[in-house]
Amino acid sequence: MTTTEGASAPVVAVGVDGSEGAAKALAFAAEEARLRGATLRVVQAWSVPPVTTLTYVPAELFDDARLEAERELDQQVTAALGFEPHVVVDKRLVEGPPAQALLEQSGDVVLLVVGSRGRGGFGGLVLGSVSTQVVHHATCPVTVVRG
Repeated sequence: MTTTEGASAPVVAVGVDGSEGAAKALAFAAEEARLRGATLRVVQAWSVPPVTTLTYVPAELFDDARLEAERELDQQVTAALGFEPHVVVDKRLVEGPPAQALLEQSGDVVLLVVGSRGRGGFGGLVLGSVSTQVVHHATCPVTVVRG
């Protein structure tokens, strides 16, 4: 993972969730970052799976969920960009809801890229709930990549 803390180069951020739409958004964002000479920030939101019978979350469950999210993020970036991407990649795992994670990124990037549909259950919708929230509330330009 390459990080660029303190870098002054522009940043293009993209949200990923393992879906086909996210893969297309990632490829689009990588090309956009290359054309702009920008860093590509790849963001994946994650959370501990809900456990209704426990009053607390065991540390192992928390650690396992985070490690699984990290593996998924690495796999998505490698699948889309290969082992030696042509852009600087800044991978970020953000704990919490996906829309909130992406909206928090919108304050310091030049472009936020999302897929039109993620892994949600309402396939007939033109835009998924995350992309809809990002389009309406981001503080930077947003590109929605359709499938």
